[in-house]
Amino acid sequence: MHFKNKIQTKANEKPIQPPDLRQMNKQIKDTKGTAMTENDKKLLSILACKVRMGVVTATHAAKSGHPGGSLSAADLFTYLYFRELNVNPEDPAWEDRDRFVLSKGHTAPGLYSVLALRGFFPLEELKTLRHIGSRLQGHPNMNETPGVDMSTGSLGQGVSVAAGMALSAKVQGKGLRVYTLLGDGETQECEVWEAMMFAHQHKLDNLCVIIDNNGLQIDGNIEDVMSPYPIVDKLKAFGLFVEEIDGHCFDQLEAAFAAAKANKGAPTAIVMKTTKGKGVSFMEGKAGWHGKAPNDEEYETAMKELKATLAEWEAK
Repeated sequence: MHFKNKIQTKANEKPIQPPDLRQMNKQIKDTKGTAMTENDKKLLSILACKVRMGVVTATHAAKSGHPGGSLSAADLFTYLYFRELNVNPEDPAWEDRDRFVLSKGHTAPGLYSVLALRGFFPLEELKTLRHIGSRLQGHPNMNETPGVDMSTGSLGQGVSVAAGMALSAKVQGKGLRVYTLLGDGETQECEVWEAMMFAHQHKLDNLCVIIDNNGLQIDGNIEDVMSPYPIVDKLKAFGLFVEEIDGHCFDQLEAAFAAAKANKGAPTAIVMKTTKGKGVSFMEGKAGWHGKAPNDEEYETAMKELKATLAEWEAK
């Protein structure tokens, strides 16, 4: 039996966005493809803060979920969906869109939050995370959720599918690009490296592999569990063009994605140094927040911090 989401957007109905968010989307869209300005970075910072607020709201409402890695990737999610990806919220299944595969599928709250802000579905739907009948489940479902290109969750499989998508685009002569986000703990999976060999073998320069190197996984420090280091050297050894950046810096994200597009004949990997739980002080750098939802008191504290950060950016 299939349970329908009570607030599911009707077919062909455009999700309703608040006027301020519609205006921000328009401003970002108008400058996309041009050099990033200080005002662009301000808007992206505001949106990234809103992504983080969505992560906290969703996981609190669900009483479960994965906030830590969603928060560490919030700046990337924001940059991708508001500056990099060629997608259309009004036509999520557009055949020639760029593809994004969330290989670390447990950080779905971050993806859902940015998809809602981008206009793929209403923001209020974030509060249905993991609820029976919701199309926003604990891991992305391409059959239910607008904007989701691949159902993921089993670590290592997402990057493999992304490589297949990139090859398919090449074979069909399509100019689209494929992006995939992995966790650093995920690189402990051998399937990841099979995908890297495949991508190099087929010269998939339309594939961009992004690794969220926040240094923590559910069992603790990645070096203590099973060290994947040196990640950059290993990626280079597998034939990838590699950029190492601060994943919370929009200037560095801009430069890395520009370099990825300019790179020809090999796939690109971007290794982002990030902070797990970024933006919420008591979650930052704590492995315990990998897969734990905030309680009511923690929710209030986190939202107070994020609202203060948002107010600071809006005042600039």
